[in-house]
Amino acid sequence: MMRRKFVAGNWKMNGNLAALAELDAIGASLEATVDVAIAVPATLIHPAAARAKFPIGAEDVHGQDSGAHTGDVSVPMVKEAGANFSIVGHSERRQGHGETDADVKAKAEACRRHGLDAILCVGETLEQRSAGEAEAVVTAQVLASLPDGAGGDWLAIAYEPIWAIGTGQVATVADVEAMHAAIRAALVKALGEETGQAIRLLYGGSVTAENAPGLLHAAEVDGALVGGASLTAAKFVPIIRAAIA
Repeated sequence: MMRRKFVAGNWKMNGNLAALAELDAIGASLEATVDVAIAVPATLIHPAAARAKFPIGAEDVHGQDSGAHTGDVSVPMVKEAGANFSIVGHSERRQGHGETDADVKAKAEACRRHGLDAILCVGETLEQRSAGEAEAVVTAQVLASLPDGAGGDWLAIAYEPIWAIGTGQVATVADVEAMHAAIRAALVKALGEETGQAIRLLYGGSVTAENAPGLLHAAEVDGALVGGASLTAAKFVPIIRAAIA
């Protein structure tokens, strides 16, 4: 199945109002055949959405719509601010904040409930990969985090090996192809052929302009979730261009 390429950025806890000037240069370099989006800190969603020529998203949301959750933001809140999507289940949330697969599933379902797209992240540790458990761990994460109503019209899954995030280490193309094939097989088994094939699979983990061409055209890779390189147009635009078939 041919799926449209998708390159998404994740600014993490970086950026300020001045940094939004980078969105102008990114917007001026959009490619007609590639979907582009960037998730920014909650404080920047409104001004970024007002400025960007492409979708702006949240880096995380809560699974509930409101309540006594000091410091959290809900899907209705980020939607009102201008977000079109949210990342859910990033390893920095799973590991640093103790989020479970059930938490991630609830967040993705909250996105769907309010009409936001979602990028659901999964990935293994170096210890799990060294033990030969990577595919089993990641496919189990996918199935346990998979929201009700999962479909390619609103959900993408990002495979981000934890050991490659922000470290400069990158999984080999062969490793990525093997993992994406395992994820695809799990999706097809759980959701059926049509739906399982429609969900886009992204790779994330130290993606750069140099390694993007090989990664973005690997089998079953439909795009990338880019961290540090999405902070500037000079580094992000070449990755977008590398996604062109």
